[in-house]
Amino acid sequence: MLRPDGELLGRFNFEGKIKSIEVNNSGHINGTYLLTYETDGGRTVKYIFQRINTTVFTRPVELMENINKVTEYIRRRAEEEGKDPARSTLSIVRTKDGMLYTVDADGEYWRAYDFIDGCTAYQMVEKPHDFYNAGVALGIFQKTLADYPSDQLTETIKNFHNTPVRYDDFRRAVREDLSGRRGSVQEEIAFFDARKDFYGIVTDGIADGRIPLRVTHNDTKLNNVLMDSQTDEVVCLIDMDTVMPGSALYDFGDSIRFGTNTAAEDEPDLDKVHFNIDLYREYTNGYLSEMKDKLTPDEIRLLPESAILMTLECGMRFLGDHLNGDVYFSIHRPGQNLDRARTQIKLAYEMERDIDKMRSITKAASE
Repeated sequence: MLRPDGELLGRFNFEGKIKSIEVNNSGHINGTYLLTYETDGGRTVKYIFQRINTTVFTRPVELMENINKVTEYIRRRAEEEGKDPARSTLSIVRTKDGMLYTVDADGEYWRAYDFIDGCTAYQMVEKPHDFYNAGVALGIFQKTLADYPSDQLTETIKNFHNTPVRYDDFRRAVREDLSGRRGSVQEEIAFFDARKDFYGIVTDGIADGRIPLRVTHNDTKLNNVLMDSQTDEVVCLIDMDTVMPGSALYDFGDSIRFGTNTAAEDEPDLDKVHFNIDLYREYTNGYLSEMKDKLTPDEIRLLPESAILMTLECGMRFLGDHLNGDVYFSIHRPGQNLDRARTQIKLAYEMERDIDKMRSITKAASE
């Protein structure tokens, strides 16, 4: 991983002198570091420092403008409501010349955030109430931004959660088979092909106006929700690279996809992978406690289906990347993207099995 040097760090408004640089490998996309500084008075200050992956995020300037607009709006709303703005959203550390980012000699884009201390981001649900709180976190985020005009944001990744387009991309990966792995994953390919008529349930609703465009996070898996380490209460959502116009269903569905899995996202042993419907109930209750009066009837009706949709979409993306030679999602061992795809297939299958129960839970939570 490309490591930041003193000259690069010196471009930002960091307080004190650098004491340590630690690599953070929790994300799939960007290069992330935890910086620790010490002030003249002996106070420790931490920052998150990132190299934006411009292969994935091809519009880094617009991406940072989106993040700045949304976080500034959330911060103003927090101040109006008497909340701590520093713990209500990400805080961008600008460069010394006032920019949201800097570009190094190699054309790499770098940015920084204040580190929000005293928080935990869970990789998996440890207590059911944590997942309830994660639902509350998404509900607060969407409710806070419910009146923000989504057309003021740029669609930085076109068709990011357009599942029919994602399916077309997947079929291209199958046809081209750049890695030569197609023959070994025929069963997995057939699983996604068999559901092709389902993939338009949200995009068709957006096209005919039944489902509104909103400001959406678009990457709401559990480890992007910060919880207070002492109280386990909601702090805020992080990782806003994909904040842009979209459907609330994308955020809800992706949260369920990630959080209701009884195993890790890349678990090779599928006997450990199950859809936990009790956690679906927790999250849905938390989310709708904030959002049931903001969502349309069609949005509420499609919440269970959105969980299946996002699980299938993510599985296609993992399997497509496996076929393309692992060029998008970071891997730390051979076959990791295939394992990720197979966990999504198992989860989607069990969600389909439990869809009537999911609908009943959603109806009860919305009343």
